[in-house]
Order: sequence, then C-alpha cells, then structure tokens
Amino acid sequence: MSLEPSATESRAGGILRIDLGAIVANWRLLKGKLANGADCAAVVKADAYGLGMAEVAPALHKAGCRVFFVALAEEALALRALLPDTEIHVFSGATADSLPDLARQRIVPVLNSLEQIAAATAFARTSGTALAADIHVDTGMNRLGLEARELAALAGDPGRLAGLDLRLVMSHLACADEPGHPLSARQLAAFHAARAQIPALAGATPSFANSAGIFLGPDYHFALARPGAALYGLKPQNSAPNPMAQVVRLQGKILQVRDVDTPMTVGYGAAHRVTGKARIATVGVGYADGYRQSLTNRGHAYLGDMRVPVVGRVSMDLIALDVSQAPAAAAVPGALVDLLGPQHDADALAAEAQTIGYEILTGLGRRFHRVYVPAKESQPA
Repeated sequence: MSLEPSATESRAGGILRIDLGAIVANWRLLKGKLANGADCAAVVKADAYGLGMAEVAPALHKAGCRVFFVALAEEALALRALLPDTEIHVFSGATADSLPDLARQRIVPVLNSLEQIAAATAFARTSGTALAADIHVDTGMNRLGLEARELAALAGDPGRLAGLDLRLVMSHLACADEPGHPLSARQLAAFHAARAQIPALAGATPSFANSAGIFLGPDYHFALARPGAALYGLKPQNSAPNPMAQVVRLQGKILQVRDVDTPMTVGYGAAHRVTGKARIATVGVGYADGYRQSLTNRGHAYLGDMRVPVVGRVSMDLIALDVSQAPAAAAVPGALVDLLGPQHDADALAAEAQTIGYEILTGLGRRFHRVYVPAKESQPA
C-alpha cells in the first residue's frame, strides 16, 4: 500500500483510491451531530472496513479521535502498535488466555457474558490490580451481550463485578437504519432499565449509538457514540439521502476491446448472447478482487460519464462491459472505468449485487494498487 501512485499502478488490474480526508470529514460531521458534549469514537474493525486500519486510524487520531473500537483481540493489538497512547476497546471481549496481553497493552475488553466476567475478575484477583473493562447489555439484538437472566444474576450478586474498573456500559441498535422502527425505542428503554438495575452499570460511561443511531437524535447519543460504516461513506439511514462524503474510488483497467455480433456469446456459460453489433471491453477485475459474481449481467460501471453494463459472468480476474455506446477513443486498452466512485457508490453497487455496502467494502481485494489521499492539515475537532 502506498501514499502516492507508483510504477505498480501500471501492473495492477485496478486502482483503489481511498480518501482519508473524506473519512476525517465524515467523523467530524458525525461528532458535530452529537448532543450534550457526547464524544465520537471510531470503529476500525475488519481492517477499517477493508480500507486499511494502518492508514485510517492514524488519520482519525491526528484529527482528534481518541477512542477506537475493533472486533478482535488481534486487531486491538495491531492497533495499539499504531497508536500507543489512545483508548482501544475490543467488542468480542477476552478469554483467560488473551487477558494478560490485553491488560499489558491497556486494551479494554467488552465483556459479553457472565463467563467472560468471571474470567476477567479471576484475572484481576490473580494480578492484584483492577482490570479496565466494559459491559455489553443485550437490549434486543440477541447476538452478543448480557441477556435478562444474566443481568438479574448480576443485580442479585454485585460482587461478580469485583476487581473490574468499569469504563463503558454499552448496547447495540438492531434497526437504527430504519427511522421509526419500534425496536429502537424498546432497546432504548431496555438500556435505561439495565443501567438502573445495577448500580455499577449506572456509574459507567454509557455508549449506545452506532452510525445510524446518531441520526435518531439526542435520546440515543448518551456519552459516547461508536460510528463505523458512515465513516467510510456508507449510507447511515435507508430512507434519507446520504450525507456522508464518499471515500472510495475503484477504477478497473481495460485490457482488451473487441467487436462482436450475433450470434456470439460472452464469457463462461455463454451467459450473455449478443444481439447485433457491439463492442466489448474486458477489464482486469473479478470476484477474486471482491467484484461479486452476483453482478453478472446486473452490474454497471462508468466510462467517463457513460454508464456501461456488465455483460456475461463475472469471472475470477475479469469482467466484460458493453461499451458500444461509448466514444471509440475512450474505450481503449489501458483506459480506466469507474466501478466505484462518485457516480456509483458502494451502496449502489451493493444494490446491484443484492448485498449491502459493508460487504462491498470489506471484500475489496488486495491485488488493487492502493492510493491513499491524505487528509489536509487542520486543527483537531
């Protein structure tokens, strides 16, 4: 991965430009929407949603972000090596085996079950020091987090938390991307109830809103929001225009152009049958690069301002585009087509692929020549 284009660009089938300035602008926009002085963290799990944690996290830190979340202990340890003096939380919690490393590196595990709490308190007793930890309350996602019977057990025996230095109490919204969905209000009520039920939780910093939750308003903001997808340009709410700056531009390189005519076919399985004279451009990007096979005969790209369709099956390394309507001088070997960009963002491509923008971003392959556009120097938010 590089900060500037280099000779490797000419050897790659595609060029992936990642705008760190846009990520910083998105973080600042989200932080600015928070009420009552709430802070804004950044979720950089899954290699910053596929875009490169080693580049994204330092850019956000330089802009003023001081709290980061990842999914796995290994991600947390890698992030600590990048950012020695920032606050890092790991969603999946910790095992007895991983706790020593996390504690040594000042990484805060999110404890999701009574079993994880027991392992953490046992480690605290053995080490003789209070262990920084978060508590995750399940308010309706039915995924990770303490369920009602576990909360009742904690309420009945507060000593189960002995030895823990509780930093956050958190939960996760299931349907915040659908404004007005009744589950969000039920989850909010359940979160308030859990904090009231257990005094130790009431004393911890509350964190509730994800990207979409920020847009539900001040009742959901609490003290710390944890945006992820919106930082990377994905649409936070389904029914509203996307306010986020676009972060990613993916361009594929035309390798060859040929004239075809009836009754020729294109690609594996003869999945596209030619009807009349046409020109087909073959581009050096395929499903090995994260361009999903479900885009077969469904996807679109842009050659300049011209929208051109994917024809035939997406294969491992190649796709075919019908460029019959494009200017002949534009559709030539070496020219670049926009597969993701200002005219066709990750959410749009995901809709064509019948998936979600998260999967598009996290699936972007490692064969692209990556160019990181640095954030402009400015004062931290």
